[in-house]
Amino acid sequence: MQENVRKKRKYQNMTRFTNRKKIGEWGERIAARYLADHGYQIIACNYRTGYGEIDLICLSGDVWCFVEVKTRRSQRYGFGYQGVTPQKQRHMILAAQSYLDQYGLQEAPVRFDVVSIDWIGSSEYRIELIKNAIDFKRQL
Repeated sequence: MQENVRKKRKYQNMTRFTNRKKIGEWGERIAARYLADHGYQIIACNYRTGYGEIDLICLSGDVWCFVEVKTRRSQRYGFGYQGVTPQKQRHMILAAQSYLDQYGLQEAPVRFDVVSIDWIGSSEYRIELIKNAIDFKRQL
């Protein structure tokens, strides 16, 4: 089941961000705060493996959540969540499996969420949390 949560917020001005890296870092901080406010426990940020990076690793109850954050300053290329391509999904799954193996969590319940942060004006953005955004079947 997929659950969407949308929230509009006012913020300073989008023009203060000079490059994509800064926008991404800001988005990850906002997403972490948003998830914490919604009951997630933040375990790790920017976890790197040979397969790529996982933006946020969280616990939601007893479920390990691997979260991709996509921040877009305009809809020129679509909404943030549309940037989670099949290739990105494969890398996230491999990186998550690496994390689970490293910490002996092979049997833990897992899901992949996406937080999409989309600017809808120069000082307003929308957050959308998509739970179970990636279909994941554990390899036996």
